[in-house]
Amino acid sequence: MLAGFSKPSAGEILWNGHDIAQSGIFQQYKLQLNWISLKDAIKERFTVLDNVQWFELLENKIGKAQPALELMGLGRLVKEKSRMLSMGQRKRLQLARLLAIDRPIWLLDEPSVALDDEGVRLLEYIIAEHRKKGGIVIVATHLPIDIEDAMILRLPPRFPRKITLIDMLDRADIS
Repeated sequence: MLAGFSKPSAGEILWNGHDIAQSGIFQQYKLQLNWISLKDAIKERFTVLDNVQWFELLENKIGKAQPALELMGLGRLVKEKSRMLSMGQRKRLQLARLLAIDRPIWLLDEPSVALDDEGVRLLEYIIAEHRKKGGIVIVATHLPIDIEDAMILRLPPRFPRKITLIDMLDRADIS
């Protein structure tokens, strides 16, 4: 809903006091946000550097791709085709793109999936730095991410959990 892909079934989402469902407001709002998800939008035939520079060109923000890739540990891979990257490296590439585009609102859907411990520490670092500059970060995750002063919202299960064989065996008095 925050990315504008669906509308709330009740209530409204306000940005600067205005409902983002209004078309003129939504156009302004979406220019403030950037998001990453499990679908990485990485072009396989592009180099690692081209994948970030392409988005920089679209944003008219040139010059942050190389430093962002260096920070995310991909500096030595800038000339490699993206199809050669591991899943963790692909996630780091997504995060480098996030840094290069530099919008104030980040929506992160499972940002630590496929990252090793060092990658998670980098993720925590860039989130902290973005927040220090006044940025907003909203994270949906099942994995722990250390974010100072985070507000945590735990949602109830969307669908009732079915009983499993393990649950039945735990309840049974089988000796």
